[in-house]
Amino acid sequence: MRGRRAGARAGAGARIGFRAVRCPRLIALALSLAALAVAACGDDDDGADTAATATTPAATSTTPARTTATTDQPASGGKDEDVSRKPTVEKGSGPPPTKLVVEDLVEGTGPGAKAGDRLTMHYVGVDYRTGKQFDASWDRGEPFGLQLGAGMVIPGWDEGLVGIRKGGRRKLTIPPDLAYGAQGAPPAIGPNATLIFVVDRVS
Repeated sequence: MRGRRAGARAGAGARIGFRAVRCPRLIALALSLAALAVAACGDDDDGADTAATATTPAATSTTPARTTATTDQPASGGKDEDVSRKPTVEKGSGPPPTKLVVEDLVEGTGPGAKAGDRLTMHYVGVDYRTGKQFDASWDRGEPFGLQLGAGMVIPGWDEGLVGIRKGGRRKLTIPPDLAYGAQGAPPAIGPNATLIFVVDRVS
């Protein structure tokens, strides 16, 4: 679906969405990738794709400039309305937006989230250009908790989740300056990457 900034800031070992929180999953990932690299040396014909999986929306090591969220038409995809199931999120179309784009796919019920609220979220994150998934709480079988506006997540989440209601599903298209910036969150997220998240407010 505290650290220093998931949509939190990502340093070495940070969670996608959390801010500089050490994560054993990323350490294990690094070891796994190293093992694959050694194996590749012994078999040059092995072309298996080893897609990296991050662990949660983590924040960047520097505070990015903030832009104003918009309600312009977002990139295509993420139209699933059954919030009990993991959504399908397609890659973006056209040039990446330079401002945060917010679209409610399912409205939800009750009061909208505000700064200071504790939220529990499910989410899927993909690269805008390729549509490649870099992280999903659904795959781990548990949602992600955060305090809105506390800097536990990237600015695109802190800004884009304002107003989301319980049971709501929202699509966030987040430019690099509200995500992981020029440094990215290697190996899962490259430099200056525009990201698409489809997020569900569980509670």
